[in-house]
Formats: sequence, C-alpha cells, structure tokens
Amino acid sequence: METKTEKPDGIFYKDWHGKPYYSLDAYCKNTYDEKLYKIALNAGLSCPNRDGTLDDRGCIFCSAGGSGDFASTLYSDSENASLELFSNALDHGRQSLSGKQTGQRLIAYFQAYTNTYGPIDYLEKLYRLALNNPSVAGISIATRPDCLPDQVLQLLLKLKRDYADKFIWIELGLQTIHERTARWFRRGYPLSCFEKSLNLLHDAEIPVITHVILGFPGETIQDMWATIDYLNQNPVWGIKLQLLHILKNTDLAALWAQDPITYGSFATLDAYLDALISCLLRLRPDMVVHRVTGDAPRSLLLAPLWSANKRMVLNTLHQRMKQQDAFQGKFYRKDG
Repeated sequence: METKTEKPDGIFYKDWHGKPYYSLDAYCKNTYDEKLYKIALNAGLSCPNRDGTLDDRGCIFCSAGGSGDFASTLYSDSENASLELFSNALDHGRQSLSGKQTGQRLIAYFQAYTNTYGPIDYLEKLYRLALNNPSVAGISIATRPDCLPDQVLQLLLKLKRDYADKFIWIELGLQTIHERTARWFRRGYPLSCFEKSLNLLHDAEIPVITHVILGFPGETIQDMWATIDYLNQNPVWGIKLQLLHILKNTDLAALWAQDPITYGSFATLDAYLDALISCLLRLRPDMVVHRVTGDAPRSLLLAPLWSANKRMVLNTLHQRMKQQDAFQGKFYRKDG
C-alpha cells in the first residue's frame, strides 16, 4: 500500500523515500515493493527524421546512436530477433549496472531511435520477447508521437490484455511546447500531433512519459515553465527532465563550436539547478519523475562537462532542495 506524507501546505503526497520529488525509484518501491532497474535496448529500428521520410539528419542535438548510446543490442538483423539474443542483451545490460543490487525484476527499455517505427510483426516479436522474460516486470517504449498509427495502438492494447500482470509504458519525445524551438531542432511534428497521441494513449490506459529538455537556445525560464504548466494540464503520467547536451558529430556541436555562448546550455551546475528546481516546484505532485539530469557518453560529451558527474549533480540537487524546503509541486496550483 502506498503511504503518504503531509507537506506544510496541507496537500498529501505519496511516500517519496527521502527525495524531494516523486522519483521512479519511489514509484516502483511503492507499487512493486522493490527497485526496478531499466535495461536499455537497441532494437535496430530507425527514425523518420533519419531515414529520409522527414529528414536525413535527425534532431539537431541527436547523436548517431539515436539517444541510445548506452543501449545493449537486441538484434542481429530485423528478421533474426530471438529469445537468446534478447537474453544476451539483458545479461549485458545487467552487467552494465556495475554491481548494483538489481532485485528480482527489471524494466526492458526500448531506447534507441524510434521504437514503434518498423514492421508491425517485428515490433510484436520484440515486445513479446521482453514481456515473456520472467525477470521483466514490464516494458518502456521510447518513440515519437507521429509514429503511433492505429495498428501500433491495437498491438499495444492486445499486449495489455495478453500480459495483464505486466506494464507497458510509452515515452514520447516532446522536449518543448514552443514551435519556434521545435522547428529549430527539427522535431518534425507540431504540438497538436503530441496532443492527439497523448490522448489516444490515455484513452487506452497506457501511461505516458514525456521527455523535456531544459536550456534550449532562445528559451527563457518562463518558456520552460510554460512547458511544465502545459504538461500539468494534460494526462501525462511521468516526465524526464534533462539539460541540453552538446555531443560530438552533431549539427548542434558545429553551431556551438562557432558560438558557444549562444548555443551552449547551462555553463554552470548552479544555473541548471536553479532552472530545474523552479520547474520541479511547479510540477504536478503526482507526476512520476523518471529523470532530473541526463546521461551522455564521456567520449561524446563536449558541454557542459560538469554534467558528466551524474552522482554529484543528483547529490547537490537533493541537498539544495532540502536546504530550500523545495519539493515537487510546492507552487503547483490545479487551476494553473
């Protein structure tokens, strides 16, 4: 049973297990009585922003790994997915946890590129390989809102029925609600597309995690707050917050090299934490926070270099929020 903690403003909050926000870790412990670790997987899929359907360059900040630089490879080719390959990928992912206590169950995270963008038979095979594994509590599928056709939605509904004891989450890359920024980084779809897919998934009772990037060139803190306020008013179950990374061999890296002031993102940790905490203060308190910083391979990261020390970022964030009596939802108001 989930426990609740009363905050000074009288609003009741779920047990956050010592953190000043409702983390994925707390959600899993409250819901499944144990910590669940994500194993990131690369299913060998592409993206309409890379295969020429919309563009062939990808988003301006996206590395060649399609946001899956830490993902274990699940496939040998698109016709050769097998339980053995999945087990090997899962084992590789377990090893990458560096000796952490993983508990009994895991989350299979289809991370790299767009994981609903492929032949429907292949997608079903991939998802079932994960869901059939006894150590997997559920799957999380990273995708784009413009890559959820009806046949994919019907597949997800079928899997929900077939695996009623496991969960299926969809992660939608939104990044920002501001169309000018979306056009700049080549997102490739309007906000209305996100809204349509979000509502379809909500109607299907499939939880949605939304990705948000803080620190885009030209966006003010008020712009970032506007994105948070928008998500608060929509059926978003979880959120991933991270700063904009400058990675090698991306179009953003070329712009940054010419003008690091304009195209950089949060030169200092203090600047990022100020922005992040102000967003968490506004964030709806029941929204599960899956990420508050980002992972970028040290071999690819150009800036900001301080972000490579993830443990330091998290420890400093938690200390600062407690010192400031800051917690998720402190300034949230249901009426906006």
